[in-house]
Amino acid sequence: MIDIEDFKKSIGKKSRLLGIDPGKNRIGLAISDEDKLVSTPLKTISKKSNSNFINQINEIIVENNIKGIIVGNPINMDGSMGPSAQSANDFAKHLSNNVSIPVSMWDERLSSQGAFNLTSNLDVNVSKKVEKLDQNAASFILQGAIDYIRR
Repeated sequence: MIDIEDFKKSIGKKSRLLGIDPGKNRIGLAISDEDKLVSTPLKTISKKSNSNFINQINEIIVENNIKGIIVGNPINMDGSMGPSAQSANDFAKHLSNNVSIPVSMWDERLSSQGAFNLTSNLDVNVSKKVEKLDQNAASFILQGAIDYIRR
């Protein structure tokens, strides 16, 4: 796992990124375009086992020519690291040990709320919003990271 500045240097100009919103049971995924302009929700996967999850991520990396992964880091609002942030850190370390591309973390404070608020503006019922929440949160996280990387 590397910091965002080293990540920025290692991914190259034309590269697609994968954003991950890690959860206990569901993991939201989002993907960027090659120019790193726009993040798009990809899907939500169930975390049945670590090996199953790693296999799915490696398939997505190959199929989409992914050059880097951004994992959401749920830091507390006061900037401290709570149990969720520690769990996300452990998740990112495990992931970085099992993929061949750089992995970095991005502050995801308010990403789930932001994703829910964005879908509130759409004509979508609540059950559909909840169903897509994880992948929308992943997209929100990835968009924040790519906006930073492009600066």
